[in-house]
Order: sequence, then structure tokens, then C-alpha cells
Amino acid sequence: MHTLVLFAHPDPASLTASTARRIADGLVASGGTAEIADLAAEGFDPRYGDADLAVLRGAGGIPDDVLREQERVERADALVFVHPVYWWGMPALMKGWLDRVLTFGWAFGTDQATAIAERDVHLVRLGGNAPETYDAHGYREAIRTVVDHGVFEFAGGPVSSAHLLHTAEAGLETRLDETVRAVVSHVGSARAEALV
Repeated sequence: MHTLVLFAHPDPASLTASTARRIADGLVASGGTAEIADLAAEGFDPRYGDADLAVLRGAGGIPDDVLREQERVERADALVFVHPVYWWGMPALMKGWLDRVLTFGWAFGTDQATAIAERDVHLVRLGGNAPETYDAHGYREAIRTVVDHGVFEFAGGPVSSAHLLHTAEAGLETRLDETVRAVVSHVGSARAEALV
């Protein structure tokens, strides 16, 4: 089983980056393969421009950078998105990746648009506020509605696992280890089911 681990953070030494690498390393150690997509280091352009609009309108071909990302998704059996929580959502870089890469007719909108539906999706979010802040304001449910349901379930596939790590809370290292193990286990379970 091959997994694409995507993360969006400008600092390659960030907790986000190290979490993505730990997940990829765990997947490889468990017998799978993993590719890391460091969207910031790779210079992915998240801006939805004229070429993207032409694709939506059926008036132009898919831009080369988007095609490369779609090919990476197509090579993968599972997708893991790792990102910090910025303003109760994902960074613009990752949101722009979703906006540009998950095109109509490929990821959603037709019976043949199965790019997401055919893959296990796992979300790992790192938030700086305490759980009480998320709960008091409904942020946890808002993120789930906008991303889990609004993007991935809309595109045809349930989110296989979603994790929110509160970095300001005590015991982060233990919870991080548990999250990495949980993602690796979920992907490994899907791999075992595929072999049956």
C-alpha cells in the first residue's frame, strides 16, 4: 500500500513537518511505502487562477503542476493530510492545493470522478488552543463540517480517521505517538483488507 503524506508548513523543522515525517516513517516500517509532499518546500502555487477557471469551465486543459499532483494522488492508496490549524481551518497553501487539484470530473461531479472516493483519507491537525476553546466555540465541529464533510465526503469518500492534537496541552509527545500509531494502524488495516 502506497500513501501520500501531504503537509503545509513553511518551517521544515516544525512540529507539522516532523509529524508528517513520523507518519511516513511509521508507514514504511509497517511494510508500506510513503511519499511526502512538502507543499511549501516544493513551491506549490495555491492560487486559483485563469488556467484553473478554464478547467472548471471546460475551456482549457489541466495545468502541468496540477496534473503532477493528481498523478501523485493516483499512485496512492491512502492520503494523509497534516497541517496546523490557522484561524480554525487549514493553511491557505493546503486549501489552495485542494482548490486546484480536486478538479471537477476528476475528484467530484461525475460518476467517473473517483480520485478521493477510491482512497482512504486521514487528517492530522495541530492546534495551538486548548480543547476547551474548541469546544466552547464549536470550532471542532466547524472544521469537521468544512473540511471532512465539505471537501472529502462531498468528493465521495468518508474520512477514515481525523485527529486534532492540541499542542498547548500537557502530554503532547504521548498523544503525538498515539496519533502516529493510529494513522499507521488505519492504513495498515486497509492494506490488510485489500489483500484479502
